[in-house]
Parts: sequence; structure tokens; C-alpha cells
Amino acid sequence: MSQTLDLTFDSGSLGDVRAAVQEYAGQAGMPADRVIDVVLVVHELVANAVRHGAGTGRLRIWSQPDGLRCEVQDDGPAARESGAGHGKPPDDPERDPDLDPDLASPWPYVNGHGLWVARKVADRMHVRSGPDGTRATVMFTLAAGC
Repeated sequence: MSQTLDLTFDSGSLGDVRAAVQEYAGQAGMPADRVIDVVLVVHELVANAVRHGAGTGRLRIWSQPDGLRCEVQDDGPAARESGAGHGKPPDDPERDPDLDPDLASPWPYVNGHGLWVARKVADRMHVRSGPDGTRATVMFTLAAGC
């Protein structure tokens, strides 16, 4: 599958986003249990963009030889809640807490655990926030033989 799923979303389209992600991930060859993982993580990222960002955003998912890459972007200001840190900065500059779930705090979010769940379920995750918005990228690898 070489086509990119490219959707805009808001609070009224979360169900449509989940359905489109489920269909896309299944057609891309993800096993059924991983399709559920992809839907869960993308939903959490999209819901966070709606709640903590601009209220709208863009989702793009595309296949790569070893799996799926998903990107959720909003144009709102970064919304940091009390206790919403990404864990302690690593001593090793080669280890990034956004990409290494072992470096993240075990329960880093006070008002919800959506990003914590996403970090634990996705194979890789990277989040960057700033005054112009947030971009979250996650990767899901295909198991050998799929």
C-alpha cells in the first residue's frame, strides 16, 4: 500500500478518524491486534490535539517497508499541564525520552494517561511542541512474516 491516509479532524470527527485508521492499518497488512494498537494510539494523539491544541489538526499515515508511520499535527500553542513532564533528561545524549519508553516517567500525566499509553503501545514515538503547535509521530512495525 503506497497511498497516504491524510485527514483533517476536529472534535466531531473522532469516530470517523478511528474508522479510517482501522481500515487503513488493516489494508496495510497489520495483524488484527496491532490494528487495535494503531487505532488506540492515533485516537489518543488526535484527542490530545483537539483538547490541548487548536481543537483541529491533521493526521497522516503512510506505509513504509517495515510498518506504518503516523503523524498527528495541530497548529495550537503547546499546552502543558501540571506534572506533564517527559521524564528526567537522559544522562546519555544518544537516548531521547521521546523515543525510549524506559526513560519516560511511569505515570507522567496528572489529568490523563493518553500520551503515556501511546508511548507504551507504539514501537517508537516522538513529540515536539512549541508556540506554533505540536507534532506527534509514532511508528508501528510489522512483525516478521506478515
